[in-house]
Amino acid sequence: MKNIDFLKGASAIVTGASTGIGRAIAVKFGEYGIRIVLGGRREEELQKTAEMVREAGGNAVVCAGDLEESAYADALLNSAEQNFGGLDILVNNAGVGQTGPVETVTEEEYDSVMRTNVKAPVFLCQKALPLLRESKCATIINICSVVAHKGYPSQSIYAASKHALLGFSKSLANEVYRDGIRVHAISPGGVYTDLIRMLRPELTADGMTLPEDIADIAAFYLEHRMTDAVIDEVLVHRTDKEPFQ
Repeated sequence: MKNIDFLKGASAIVTGASTGIGRAIAVKFGEYGIRIVLGGRREEELQKTAEMVREAGGNAVVCAGDLEESAYADALLNSAEQNFGGLDILVNNAGVGQTGPVETVTEEEYDSVMRTNVKAPVFLCQKALPLLRESKCATIINICSVVAHKGYPSQSIYAASKHALLGFSKSLANEVYRDGIRVHAISPGGVYTDLIRMLRPELTADGMTLPEDIADIAAFYLEHRMTDAVIDEVLVHRTDKEPFQ
């Protein structure tokens, strides 16, 4: 059994922690005794997540804000430094969707998706690097998507944003691995969240991947952080999809 004692007392930022995958990851991290800055727009939901983290055995503080605003990245990092003395783990989970044929996409929709799904994680990673370099278990986990590998109709801008995030993750990983910082990606298919219900309203919970499944994969990365085995990306599909597609 792997020694994961190093995770107790580690500090993390999880964006998009109000509900769904972000909440599930935060609660899972709480089971390891990790201290977490919870990022998201909905403060009331973030407070609920914080209570769930505490019940799981961790600690959490809420830092509500909008990732489309560049100053919010500073607020998240300042919260980690002031409350927990630094940063060990960054999870870029927050994302917004887009649906509809490319002919109907507006510049406002495009800008909103790109600011949240690409620009925010890029500059949050950039600003987090000085703190992460001080950590002995520095880890970045970017929640990408299966659409980074396969483009679906009527999701053109969302797919473009996730392609961009995955490409950024690959380049960043090669820039910082010699500094002891590991960069991972998780690329899920259909996960039953508010976002998938918006993008694919015809889907039901039957056969869908759950947020807790993705949280387990994020935890898997952390459990292997002090080993010599590095997993760069995990692709996840639901049971009714053909394997290796």
